[in-house]
Amino acid sequence: MVREKKKKTHTLLKEKKNKVKARKIWKKALKIIPGGNGLISKRPERFLPGLWPTYYKSSNGITIKDIEGKNFKDFAQMGFGTSTLGYKNKFIDNKVKKAIDTGITSTLNCTEEYLFAKKILEVDKFAQQVKFAKGGGEAMAIAIRLARAYSNKDEIAFSGYHGWHDWYLATNLQSTKNLNKHLLKGLEAKGVPSSLKQSIHPFTYGNIEELKKIIKKRKIGTIVLEGARYDFPDRRFVKEINSICRKEKIILIVDEITSGWRQSIGGTYKTTGFKPDIVVYGKGIANGYPISVIVGKKNIMKESNNTFISSSVWTEKIGFVAGIASIDFFKQKKVDKHILKIGNLIKKNWIRLAKKNDLNIKTNNFVSLCSFFFQYGKLNDKLYTFFSQEMLKYNYIANNSVYVSYAHKEKDVKKYLYFCEKVFKRISKAIKDKKIGLRGKARTMSFKRLN
Repeated sequence: MVREKKKKTHTLLKEKKNKVKARKIWKKALKIIPGGNGLISKRPERFLPGLWPTYYKSSNGITIKDIEGKNFKDFAQMGFGTSTLGYKNKFIDNKVKKAIDTGITSTLNCTEEYLFAKKILEVDKFAQQVKFAKGGGEAMAIAIRLARAYSNKDEIAFSGYHGWHDWYLATNLQSTKNLNKHLLKGLEAKGVPSSLKQSIHPFTYGNIEELKKIIKKRKIGTIVLEGARYDFPDRRFVKEINSICRKEKIILIVDEITSGWRQSIGGTYKTTGFKPDIVVYGKGIANGYPISVIVGKKNIMKESNNTFISSSVWTEKIGFVAGIASIDFFKQKKVDKHILKIGNLIKKNWIRLAKKNDLNIKTNNFVSLCSFFFQYGKLNDKLYTFFSQEMLKYNYIANNSVYVSYAHKEKDVKKYLYFCEKVFKRISKAIKDKKIGLRGKARTMSFKRLN
């Protein structure tokens, strides 16, 4: 009994030491890297301030090993949607290793760029040409450049999140509230040229009347929206969008950076019915290797010959090799069907467990990125933080969303749900007792506190 008590005390001390080390590194990083890192979403304040593991040593399947060697199961972001097939997928990684052995770049072109383009066009039959980049944001910037070049119209109507570039952030030059429902609240558009002030106009996803008002008042040349945003668009919205674009000769760009390659081979536009002129892919198309794709109709894509779009690193071999291998894997293993099955399983049981524990939640329909949402107003952020805190005790990286991957198996979900039930029960009690037992601050979705 004494030995067990000593062992427990030693474990707690080690955990505390690990968290302190991670916090120290993060504090040092904040001093030399503005914001601490390159991706806002990976900042610990957005999950569990002061207690989030923050830094990893290795990853495999759905397991993440932190810098002190502690293993966690990832039932949260899976590299923020990049690892659709799971961390360290052998099939993809072996192809990449072979490519590295042959040299990833040279003064000459690699044939894999052409081969990957052919693969993409086999998937996206509406299109005839392809351009590649590395990040999703820059791919969207390319798509916008091409659309403006073809339409000869600067103004854009958009819904959803589409990156960090000037064309997008310019909407907050009109009002710092414009991106509140699309990205982060209160973002200032500092550094964005003021001349872009009236160039981009937001509308609520699914709200066709809002979009019609914008088109009536402004000279819109391009509409940009996500393939799915938490939920799928309804049929009327899709039908109206297609009709408006055809009638008004507006270019439709469907951003599938988050939604693509999850519930279908390629984009969700295939199941929703959008008729895009350009589709943009990123994130999970190459299982974490940096590559993004702009695929579209020839008459628009060929405008890249009339403007300047070029970068040295866009032509390195690894991204193309990983992309080709990923498409092959998707098709062979029917990844989309597996992800749908697992996502539906998680969603169904969240609803069951919430009902069992008298919790008021809502869930989304885009189950490959399944989410639950507490319905307790200002208390919500504390509850999400508490959920992450308590799941971490069972060695689960978790919040209210799960980017489902091929590496998530039914046995993994069963274990995850076992601990979810325990935590849901605690949350229910905490709400009734009006006492949320947070060990630190609640998570924040704001931008300024992360600087």
